[in-house]
Amino acid sequence: MGKVLSQQQISAYNKEGFISPIDVMSEDEALAYAQRLQTAEAKYPSHLTGVNRNNGHLCFKFLDELAYHPRVLDAVEDLLGPHFSLWGSVLFIKEPNSNHFVSWHQDATYMGITPRHFVTPWIALTHSDRHTGCMSMIPGSHLNDIQPHKDTYGEDNILTRGQEVSNVDADQAVDLILKPGQMSLHHAMTIHGSKPNLSQHQHRIGFALQSFMPKGSQQNIGQNYWSPVRGDCTQKGHSYLTRPQTDMDTNNTNERDKANQNFSDILYHGAKIKRDY
Repeated sequence: MGKVLSQQQISAYNKEGFISPIDVMSEDEALAYAQRLQTAEAKYPSHLTGVNRNNGHLCFKFLDELAYHPRVLDAVEDLLGPHFSLWGSVLFIKEPNSNHFVSWHQDATYMGITPRHFVTPWIALTHSDRHTGCMSMIPGSHLNDIQPHKDTYGEDNILTRGQEVSNVDADQAVDLILKPGQMSLHHAMTIHGSKPNLSQHQHRIGFALQSFMPKGSQQNIGQNYWSPVRGDCTQKGHSYLTRPQTDMDTNNTNERDKANQNFSDILYHGAKIKRDY
């Protein structure tokens, strides 16, 4: 039995490559975070679009609160042990009645980190279901190696390169239905994707902490710009990123920009096209 996860859940994660749903906070608390996001978007419109949907936890207090939520960290500790760092965060927002989707892929493909045993919490701030375009996972796919990915650069594909694994048996997919305030956890090697938001009025907002790295992880492409979270995170060449004390502090926005440039250099390493996210 872990701090948050049962032994059954931990075993399911090891076997299937994901677990869901996990309660983090109340629905009202999650919707309040969604409202804070909407307020921040209105006040700082250029800082929560495009590439700046990455690493917002470095310059917005409410996203920092989510990234370091004790229940999230306790669940991660149940899977990774007491020593781990945070690599980055991504806001995945699908507007109502949009064509945006995420193709079948494995997170570890382009992140340049070894070993590939890191975990991503995906926190729902609004309802995430089949109608709004929830994530779907291929059970057990994390037990295989990295699969060949084709860079499609699809216009409506939310992924950086529109990277896609071919020949995925979608009939095997499990839809992760989340209420606001719930999260899923998935392994870096698990094949997953999501469909468009078919709702006429509802945004689908997810905050992904991508990803928490166990001690001994090594960034082999780009720089080691990580945030220490729990235990002993010290390692050679590791540059610590500081947590924000106020929203949009200049030092923190500079850190976010530095991290995002590094993020981009890593994810687009060897790519033919580079997009603004």
